Amino acid sequence: MSSNKNVVPEAKEALNRFKMEAAAEVGVNLKNGYNGDLTSKQAGSVGGQMVKKMIKAYEESMK
Repeated sequence: MSSNKNVVPEAKEALNRFKMEAAAEVGVNLKNGYNGDLTSKQAGSVGGQMVKKMIKAYEESMK
């Protein structure tokens, strides 16, 4: 059983766009759909970029 459930199903497309934007910023080519051919380093760099952007957005919202 997967625990990766979107609390707000409408947010799925926005999260997908966010992931694609972060991947483009770090130079990783993502395809729509399955991306199991990525290395751990590539996947980690995309996730890391997403976290950096989320932290930056949160810090900006606190100003």
